Amino acid sequence: MNLLLLAVAPIFMIILYIYYKDKYEKEPKKLLLYSFLLGSVVSVIITLVLYYIYEAVLPLGHDTIFQNFIKAFFVVGLSEEFSKYVIVRYYAQTKKAFNEPFDGIVYAVMVSMGFAATENIIYVLQGGYTTALLRAFTAVPAHASFAVLMGYFMGKAKFSKQHKTRYNLMGLFLATLFHGSYDFFLFIKSIPGIWIGAFVSLIIGIVLSQKAIKSHQNNSNFKT
Repeated sequence: MNLLLLAVAPIFMIILYIYYKDKYEKEPKKLLLYSFLLGSVVSVIITLVLYYIYEAVLPLGHDTIFQNFIKAFFVVGLSEEFSKYVIVRYYAQTKKAFNEPFDGIVYAVMVSMGFAATENIIYVLQGGYTTALLRAFTAVPAHASFAVLMGYFMGKAKFSKQHKTRYNLMGLFLATLFHGSYDFFLFIKSIPGIWIGAFVSLIIGIVLSQKAIKSHQNNSNFKT
């Protein structure tokens, strides 16, 4: 029970943080819950299917830098971020309550935290307290930063007539880029110390996420 609480605690701390940052027009709690649940179940299923397809198409038996690149950016990064993107694009973005650019960040984070909750519970129950503590400061905030970057552009896409597709795909691309970068440095075991690159990528992602949050806050339709 304690491990389960440790697994979900950082998830809900991030959710509360983003909910608080949505200053001017809160989203319906029902839609937030549904987004979270879709992230925790549907996006996980989509990811597992894509993993299976990649394994069938791309034989990655050798631990080379190139294969780690493919695994990080495509097998893991693109699969996971695409599974979240689908939920935001075809569920959240279609709702009337999605009525300002900041909502892209809110819903993307909710979907991503749903995915992260399922993933974190599995890892923490297997790895114990050390894993719970480590992931609370690495993998979970990483998922959140990827989601903010995706949601920033998907929020812009909702209200763009000419560049909707471009903004949506830009969100997917950025989330995949940072996710892939984070994992790539962690996957390489043959170069001592290269894992530091993952934390550099994470820090850059968090900094950009904070700027994205402030940008949409300052440009809110409901700001008086």
